[in-house]
Amino acid sequence: MKTDKLQEEFLEAVNFVNGYTDPLPADLLLKLYAYFKIASRNSSHPGSKTPLINAFKANALIQAKNVSIEEAMEKYILLVKKEIKKQE
Repeated sequence: MKTDKLQEEFLEAVNFVNGYTDPLPADLLLKLYAYFKIASRNSSHPGSKTPLINAFKANALIQAKNVSIEEAMEKYILLVKKEIKKQE
């Protein structure tokens, strides 16, 4: 997928998730979190005040550590299409 088109689709997916109000499963949220962090080149540590949540987020990032930026965007978009938009 072309980089500009991929970036555009990724941002649309992010905006869709940010505006989504129904509850989502925790495992899906953790995958989205990890792919978003990688895709947006955000290397900051999880910032939750709850240590257990930080541990889950860190684990999600570890599981996705070998994913490239482009692949993270593609995986994020695919998750949104398959797991969230299918519910509508």
